[in-house]
Formats: sequence, structure tokens, C-alpha cells
Amino acid sequence: MGVETGAADARASRADDDPAEHPAPEGADEASGGTAPAAHAPAAHGPAPVAADVDRGTPLDRWWGRVLSTPRRRTLWYWGGPIVVTVLAAVLRFWNLGHPQAIVFDETYYVKDAWTLLHNGYESAWPENADADFARGDTDIFTDDPAYVVHPPLGKWMIALGMAVFGADSAFWWRASTALGGTAAVFVLALVARRLWPSTIVAVIAAFLLAIDGNAIVMSRVALLDNWIMLFALLGFWFVLLDREHAARELARRLAEARAHGRDPHYGPALWARPWVVAAGVAFGAACSVKWSGAWFLAAFGLYLVVVDALARRRAGVPFWITGAVLKQGPVTFLLMVPVALVVYLASWTGWLTTDGGYYRHWADAPENQATGWLAWVPHALQSLWHYHQSAYTYHIGVHAEHPSQANPLTWLIMFKPTNMYFSSTDDGSGGCGAATCWESIIGIGNPLIWWAAALACLYLLYRLVRYREWQVGIILLGLAAGYLPWLGYLDRTVFQFYSIAFQPYTMLALTMVLMLVLGRRDDVRWRRERGIAVVAIFLGFALLVSAFYYPIWTGMPVTPEFRQLHFWTPAWAT
Repeated sequence: MGVETGAADARASRADDDPAEHPAPEGADEASGGTAPAAHAPAAHGPAPVAADVDRGTPLDRWWGRVLSTPRRRTLWYWGGPIVVTVLAAVLRFWNLGHPQAIVFDETYYVKDAWTLLHNGYESAWPENADADFARGDTDIFTDDPAYVVHPPLGKWMIALGMAVFGADSAFWWRASTALGGTAAVFVLALVARRLWPSTIVAVIAAFLLAIDGNAIVMSRVALLDNWIMLFALLGFWFVLLDREHAARELARRLAEARAHGRDPHYGPALWARPWVVAAGVAFGAACSVKWSGAWFLAAFGLYLVVVDALARRRAGVPFWITGAVLKQGPVTFLLMVPVALVVYLASWTGWLTTDGGYYRHWADAPENQATGWLAWVPHALQSLWHYHQSAYTYHIGVHAEHPSQANPLTWLIMFKPTNMYFSSTDDGSGGCGAATCWESIIGIGNPLIWWAAALACLYLLYRLVRYREWQVGIILLGLAAGYLPWLGYLDRTVFQFYSIAFQPYTMLALTMVLMLVLGRRDDVRWRRERGIAVVAIFLGFALLVSAFYYPIWTGMPVTPEFRQLHFWTPAWAT
């Protein structure tokens, strides 16, 4: 998926980080709200000839160009657009976040585990039926006995942040850090989109889609782990994009120096000065420290860096470009990324390693369990941790229990089976919905208009990758593949639709690219440009209306049974 056209690679060297330093001319694509040439594959082969007197652009483009006619205004738009959408995301995620004041779905594991991590340094056991007591504020009824958990600790430490400062008496604080992470992801997605395409309007569209989608909203409003995988993997994705340009500049500089001194760079230099690769290792290591599925992102983008390095050397005229990328730069990239990720992962277990009460903490202290031979030198704590991982892996591959909300991964992209996370009913007229019977729900279901359009967009991008070999398409599909395809190997395992949050940013980017193509460029023929703007505006407007319609069942607002039923557009959603 790293195959790229020469024209696309030339565009990758753009300098668009600072709009004040690199101002766009009045009427340019950024100023007009249009898209860069990267959006159009034909641009790689030159624009089709059009008569000079053809009316191009629209009055809206010209007005927008005048609005952004100064560096100060462009800077304000450059940062202000993404910030406004992020504020919208924050409102949708934090509004009435403390409702319901009850343990929701798998919060029964992660909220209570987070609380005991703060107190004991390891996940501890609770009495039977402790959820109701915890929700009422009786939060210190846990024991010192260890609890057997099967996910690494970092996600639970992140959930614990709000409770560490403000306590666990309010559901708001045991969900606050997750909501903050989901809000931050919207802003990061805007940065990612602008790194892929030099247009703030496109960045705002991508962020807007994630900001208003129900799956992203629900996963930001319940204290589960998967939102953290999404955020850390997305940060890693952004760092890889930043390294792409940094490494290209560094390679060009090093090759120019070698040639200036009469040296023939047969394999190209080994580039150690790649801070963004180190940052990506930290981010992907953090994703692995939330759930092991984060390792697929580490592997996928690690291989991507090797492919990109090989193509960069080929374009630079390095004779043995494959050998140089695989055998010379590849090991360097590995050392900059993978050990860093491993250190981050081990650091997430610090509480377990530095205390004595964790599950299996002293397993290797028993003589019959200790390693012998060449592994005898390994500290008992690490031997015990390895045994814990073996046990957890056996558990993971053996989860086959029936659950009413389980969803086959083959159906995730079309959102066939959403997750019902919370339901409450009142029948005495006190529910607040204006009727005798009121229902409250939290259903992990995305905006149907966004999700179904994004699924079609992903299929279109597969065609586009084969047809045009655009690097933006390749890396988007790579992110989707890393978060989604591994689950197709566990079709008989109990899994849920909400796991899809890990790869949702990439489906939003796929949809954004299609919308960008529909939107067109400011120098398109006027009728085509006007049609594109209208179609995109209508789609986004309807998407916002659908989100407003679904928001009550994403957030536990009281509604009538009849109103709730209107949201089930397929029979599977109602069961």
C-alpha cells in the first residue's frame, strides 16, 4: 500500500506547516476552500485541456479568497477551523457526561480496575455485586486480593486520571479522561488530514465527521479501553506522516553531501536522526499497552517505513535502493521504533512490577516454575510477567461465550449489530420524557449516513489504489487494515461492534477523500464546482441532522419507547 506516483511524492515535499511563513495567494485552493492537486489523480498526468474562456470557480470561491486575503486571516483559519470542530466534539462528549450515575457495560471492569490501580498499584478484587455500591459512592470496598485481568494496564491508568484528581464519587470523573481523549482525537485527525492534503477545509471535514459520529461519541462517553487504542494509534499515524517528509529532506541532504565529496552512495546513508520514528514507537507502544491489538499498528507502519525508505532511495538515484532500505536503513528504523515501543509497554506494568500483590506476581518464585538453562538469569518478576501473558493469550483466543450484542467482524463496516451498553425504564411518569413510560439507552451505533457512506468510500479507495497508486490512499487503507483485518482471523470469537473505534479514523479519512473529490477545485468548470459544493454541503448537513436525531440514544437521554424504536433502521439493531 506504500506504492506511490512520482507526482504525489513531489507534492509530499510541500511546506504548509506555517501559513504565515508560506501564505497562499489569494484565490488559491486553501483560500477558496477547494482541494490540492493531490485530490485528483488526473493531475498526475496533467489537467485535461479546457477552452480558456470557460467560466471557472464560483462567487463563493472568490469571496472566500477575499476573506483569507491576509496572512493573519489565513493563520486564524489554519488553526481556528480545527479548533472550532474540536470544541463541538468536546460539547457532544462532555455534556451531561455524569449521566447515568451507574456502571455502564464493561465499565464494571475498567473503572473499578482503574480505582484499585490508584490505591494498590495492581488490579484488585471486589465483593460480589459491587457496581451499585460503587455508583452510590461507596468506592473503597475493594480488597487487597489480586484480580485476574487480561488487558495491559495503560488504558486503566488513563481512566484513573480523572478519579486521581477529583475522586470516584461522580461518574463524570471516571469518564472524563476518556472523553478528553476522544476530543483530542478529533483535533489530531484534523492535523493528519492536513498532512495528507494541504487544505484546512478538508481537515475540518475529516474532523467534523469524527466529531459528530455516534460510535466516536459513545466510546468517548463510557470508560472503556478502545478509545485509547484509537487515539494512540492515530498519534502514531501522524508521527509516521511527519517522518515521511523529514526523512525525505534528510536523505536528500546526506546524498548531496556524499556526492559533493565524490562518494558514490551505492546503498544510501543510514538515517539515525529521525525523531518522529521514535515518537511513533512511543505512540504505538502506548497502543499496545492498552490492548495487544495495538501491535498490529506497530507492525504495519514499521513495514510501511521500510517501503517508503526504499522508494525514496530509488527516486534519489541510489543504485542498490532495495538492499539499502532493507539491510541498511531497515535495522536502524527497527532500533528507533520497536525497542522504544517495548520500553513503553513494560513501563505500563510498573505498578504490577513494583508491588507484591498482583495476580501471578510471584509465580516464578516457586522452584517448580523457575526457568532453567540459558533463561535462568531472567529476573523472577519478568518470568512471572511472561507467564501472565501466556495465560492471558490463552484466555483471549478461547473467548466464545454467547452475548446478545456480539457482532461478527465481517459486518463491522456496515454496522450490522450495534452494542447495547445501557438501558433504564420508568413507568410512573417521572422519567422526564413527557410520557408515562420513558426509556434511557446508550447504544454504540454510529451515524448510519456516515458509516454506510464510509464503507462505500473504502471500497472506492481500493479501486483508486490500483488505478492511480496515490500514496495518500495507500496509507489510509494501511491504517484501516491494521485495525480491522486481524479480527477476521477470529470470526468465532466473542467480539463487539465498538472495537471498530480503533480503525474509525481511517474510514473517516476515506470518506473525506471522496467528499474532497466531489467538492473539486476552485479552477474547475463553474457548473461542476457548484454542483460539488452543493453535494458536499447537503451531505454534511444531513449527517448533522441524523446525529442530532440519534444523540438521545447515544447519551442516555429519556425518550419515549416509540421515539427509541424509530432509530432501529434494520431488524438487527433492535435485538
